Amino acid sequence: MITANRRQLLAGAGTLALGTALPHVASAQGAAGPGKPNLFIGTGGHGHTFPGASLPFGMAQLSPDTDNARWDACSGYHRSDTSIMGFSHTHLSGTGIGDMLDVLVVPTRGPLQLDPGTLENPDLGYRQRFSEEAAEPGYYRVKLESGVLAELTVTERTGLHRYHFPAGAGHILIDFAHMIRDVWDKGVTLDNASLAIDANGVLTGSRRVHRWAKGRMIHFAMQLSRKPDRVEFFGDDNKPAAKGARSIAGNRLKVALFFDKAGGAPIQIKTGISAVDIAGAKAALAEEAPGWNFDGAASKARRLWAKELDRVQVAGGTEDQRTILTSALYHCFLAPTLFTDRDGRYVGMDQQVHTVPAGEASFSTYSLWDTYRALHPLLTLVQPDRAATFTRDLIRQTQQSPYGPPVWQLQGIETGCMIGWHSVSVLAEAHAKGIKADYAAAWPNIRRRAFDRTFKDSDGSLGRGYYYDLGYIPADKIWESVSRTQEYAYDDWAMAVLADAAGAKDDAAALRKRSLNYRNVLDASTRFARPKFSDGKWWANYDPIQIGHDPKLHRDYTEANGWQATFLNQHDVHGLIAHFGGDAAFVEKLDALFNAPSTLPDNAPPDISGLVGQYAHGNEPNHHVAYLYAYAGAPAKTQAMVRRLCLEMYKNDPDGEIGNDDCGQMSAWFVFSALGFYPVDPVSALYVFGSPLFDRVEVALGGGRTLRVVANGNGADRPYIQSVRWNGKPWTKNWIAHADLAKGGELVFEMGDKPSSFGTAKADRPPSFGHAG
Repeated sequence: MITANRRQLLAGAGTLALGTALPHVASAQGAAGPGKPNLFIGTGGHGHTFPGASLPFGMAQLSPDTDNARWDACSGYHRSDTSIMGFSHTHLSGTGIGDMLDVLVVPTRGPLQLDPGTLENPDLGYRQRFSEEAAEPGYYRVKLESGVLAELTVTERTGLHRYHFPAGAGHILIDFAHMIRDVWDKGVTLDNASLAIDANGVLTGSRRVHRWAKGRMIHFAMQLSRKPDRVEFFGDDNKPAAKGARSIAGNRLKVALFFDKAGGAPIQIKTGISAVDIAGAKAALAEEAPGWNFDGAASKARRLWAKELDRVQVAGGTEDQRTILTSALYHCFLAPTLFTDRDGRYVGMDQQVHTVPAGEASFSTYSLWDTYRALHPLLTLVQPDRAATFTRDLIRQTQQSPYGPPVWQLQGIETGCMIGWHSVSVLAEAHAKGIKADYAAAWPNIRRRAFDRTFKDSDGSLGRGYYYDLGYIPADKIWESVSRTQEYAYDDWAMAVLADAAGAKDDAAALRKRSLNYRNVLDASTRFARPKFSDGKWWANYDPIQIGHDPKLHRDYTEANGWQATFLNQHDVHGLIAHFGGDAAFVEKLDALFNAPSTLPDNAPPDISGLVGQYAHGNEPNHHVAYLYAYAGAPAKTQAMVRRLCLEMYKNDPDGEIGNDDCGQMSAWFVFSALGFYPVDPVSALYVFGSPLFDRVEVALGGGRTLRVVANGNGADRPYIQSVRWNGKPWTKNWIAHADLAKGGELVFEMGDKPSSFGTAKADRPPSFGHAG
């Protein structure tokens, strides 16, 4: 993904060996075990991930920032950069829009510099070149050119720093003006900022940020293990505060903490954060990090990550493939991020402070346009308790938001980014998979989004009136009209499930019928998803390579073109096949997609990446497409293509993801596909078989249940399923229900080097729209 309006605008720490990357140790082929993750995968190229310290779904994500301006530094970090600005406490993993990077800490020596300088010339500011960088889950370490050895770890809501200074003077700058900068930002991006230090040496601060999540608040409380010899505050335009000042207010603030003798015992820092108030940040500091036990916190972080990553034990494949799998799983467990203070308070979507019920939590960073496809389905399988918590949280957010079901929620703000309101897919999928929650409580606001044309719209839900009246969104009225029609139709499908859950049977029937509106932008004559205007006419000079009928001003597709959008449908695949003229014609069209020239127009967004023909693996709308062959009786083509994508689109390398990781979606695709199945339509609660990558995988499902996936006769040149057994019995279907897998058991694939007839019979193909083909 790119910018909020990118659719318009772009159109034990001590035992860790230092080095440019951690060694990658995985289990020998005969014995199952977790691979060792490489946290630098995705930090190069367009992956947009960060390597710093975090806990699973934690609030504090403490990581180095190398850049805060260009698109490939959306996370604040890029592996190709050669200098570090400092270490900030909040980050986004894999997004295509930047925000966060709160409370930058800069440990250094020499003259005080208040501005960072540039990537091209770090000597102009406080940037520092670096070496000996290393990272593992929950811990990060780097050597800075000032001679400072920096170590980072976290608790849920606090960032812990340990800085080893050389002998002599040193200082620590807190740059509270540091944030993501974007060429599209207008007006004031920071305001209502304050910094203060009390008699006990506790530094506190608050600020309001108007970047992507416009108006979000961040508060912090910071303690140091050693008292500085002097403190200097700086206001807007780096204007020094009065000598001896203990506080400052303004917009862009900084404070420097000086140590005449910085060497000797390391200087430790602990920083609690909160979106509610400074009291919440202080409570995090007091209750989660009461002492100065950095090594103990790092060890606890390792244990927490080991518990999560040990859920998947793998044997077979190559060492790199095992590392990629565990690294992907790590990225799947970074977001959504905790948004609740220790006392249960959080900022709701109505911008009011609420308190969650006992035992519950609120979360931020729901990248729903991306993650409804595979990340949330993965969590319902391997972390059902966590998925249930997210479900109840999304129900509360749907009740509180002035927009109803969330689109892309960040820090209690509806960004309206991307299209559709795919939180309804996450909720409908959870209901279909038996997660208990009060779905009826969310229904009133979901129904308003579904039927009330006066209900407030974000950018993500524009054009609903046209959709209701015409059955499609006209390309001459609303941007991204084709993709909107298709994705609103999928949300209709999901909302029908929720209507049933609320007892609104008539609404459910109307929504299921309306979910077929996607057909209204499929041109039968060209067999492409094609822009249609308000007069009912198609775009005459149609070219499926293009992204809009007016390339200079307009897009008709969301981060896609006509080729990619044609196969966007997930819930009525057999209807899509019929539209193309039957199985043979549909397979031929899929073949054409994968074999077309990989050419794109000059105005194509960078998200359309990872091309195989016109298929784009680097962006989410195509993630299910390789599995569609199975619905048309050609599962061997699914098997061959899925195996190819696993091998070509993921590497054990910083440039190891072909597109933005998007809060775990790109990684979740790999995890599912490596297991051998994928949720083409999450709401249907079934998985379509692909081609298992490993010889054996064991997945802990919780509650003492284990799913074991075995691929006998597997190999690099043997991607084809010959037969399947489920719990010892022959299994002829080319799909399996979540209800079966979630119980645990053994799924055995017999693999071969040639296609077989497995899963080709009509009775064995995956159902869609509630029925078989």
